[in-house]
Amino acid sequence: MITKSNYYNKVNEININDLPETLKAGHEFVDETTGKGQDWSAYEGEPEIKEVVDLYFQKLDAFLKATKLTAEQQHAKSKDTTTHSSKKEPGKTKSATERRTVGVKSRSTTGQNKGKPKVRSKKPTTRFTGKYVEAYGEEILLIRRMLNMHEKEKTKHQVLLFINAIQRKIVEKKVRKTSPYAVQIKFIQEWLVDLYNKMGETVTIEISGKKLDKFRRITGSRQVRPSIRLIKRYINLHGKQVEHARVKSLHNAIANSINKGKIKKSDPYYDKLMKILDSLRDFNCEVGEKSHLKIHHATLNGLHGILNGIENSDGLGELQAITKNRIMNSRAIQNMTFERLGFQGKWLDFIGDPSPGFTAMIFGKPKMGKSFLAVDFAGYLAEWHGRVLYVAREEGIYATLQEKIQEMAVAHPDLDFSDFLPPDLSNYEFVFLDSVTKLSLSPEDLDELRTSYPKVSFIFIFQTTKNGNFRGRNDFQHDVDVVIEVPEKGIAVQNGRFNQGGEMEIF
Repeated sequence: MITKSNYYNKVNEININDLPETLKAGHEFVDETTGKGQDWSAYEGEPEIKEVVDLYFQKLDAFLKATKLTAEQQHAKSKDTTTHSSKKEPGKTKSATERRTVGVKSRSTTGQNKGKPKVRSKKPTTRFTGKYVEAYGEEILLIRRMLNMHEKEKTKHQVLLFINAIQRKIVEKKVRKTSPYAVQIKFIQEWLVDLYNKMGETVTIEISGKKLDKFRRITGSRQVRPSIRLIKRYINLHGKQVEHARVKSLHNAIANSINKGKIKKSDPYYDKLMKILDSLRDFNCEVGEKSHLKIHHATLNGLHGILNGIENSDGLGELQAITKNRIMNSRAIQNMTFERLGFQGKWLDFIGDPSPGFTAMIFGKPKMGKSFLAVDFAGYLAEWHGRVLYVAREEGIYATLQEKIQEMAVAHPDLDFSDFLPPDLSNYEFVFLDSVTKLSLSPEDLDELRTSYPKVSFIFIFQTTKNGNFRGRNDFQHDVDVVIEVPEKGIAVQNGRFNQGGEMEIF
């Protein structure tokens, strides 16, 4: 299997010029986005780039295996002409996991041909004829998610999370009956519900026939502008110490995209990219060393404005924006519907039912149980509501953290821990920062996080003074939706917008 760690070792063993044109283009894309393997930050930080590169890896892997298999078969065939073939018993195949096919029944395969990829003839490179967008619409993202499940084993919980994600988009009216791909979303939803009700603990999903072709045509009809991808890579460098090679890689990627005509002057973000090029040229750092990349605040705000204010002109999705300075009639407010996360059990009694993108703070004296409370809360969110990142900056990833995870029984595929604050949080619905004090974050820093990730819920953990007051300015407490205090060992008290008062035992 080809991965980023072994890719360049693999391609060094073959002649790139012998590959089909589509695979050559894939190799050029990997060279361009990674600086020929020197910088994989765009691959790791941009889901769209990762998806394109992973798909290319799969196709290249299949092509290499197929051509190798064909050569071996030809050799075996020539050998059989001079020797007698031995008798063979019919092969028997057993399915290790249950397989489920979307749309049509899967064709059974036995013997040597099972899983054998087809060798396709070379085709001339074709230019993208679809539509460039600033971001994929909600419907296309759901269909892409369905495609990503193809030929993969999924648990019952993972299927349920996908069903819930579709339902949320419908409730938010981001997917409507009048939407261009409403029929496909309805089909996916109904099929997943039927699958969930009938499946065991795991299932291997297959999309085949016309449905597979239809889904691929839909997702292939839109591409994110190359200029937007490059702007995202630039923003990801903000506030970080970066190496000369990484900055040079991004500079060359932008310059090559412009020189080769992939980004033209007619691109709406061409001028922004030219300013970014100037900033990258001014980067002063010796080869092999690291330094901060200086980005002017006005430039950074303008770039964030592009990414946060993107609208899809094709109507495939609706931007969820928080608009301020509005005047609304009371009847209009009365008829509005607001999304809730759907908290249950002790967390509903303690906090209430918050909206997506809520903020909370937890503070208390050392050894009182605030970290136990936070880890328990993170485990609940991961199990029922989405992906969670717990930044354990104060404690670090050590035995004491392991003990908390084991004692609270919260280990889950959707719960990640780190000992630093990653530059990109877009893959998570909930982020815990333990602690804000150790991370040296100001109220302005927290505001920037919330502005950059309006759909992410943040839970901030604070150290306290000897008197039991949290360390930091009062702005922290006024800016969050939920305030949780641990005034004595094992007891948590909550006050917030979703429940005016609650108390809970931690242990």
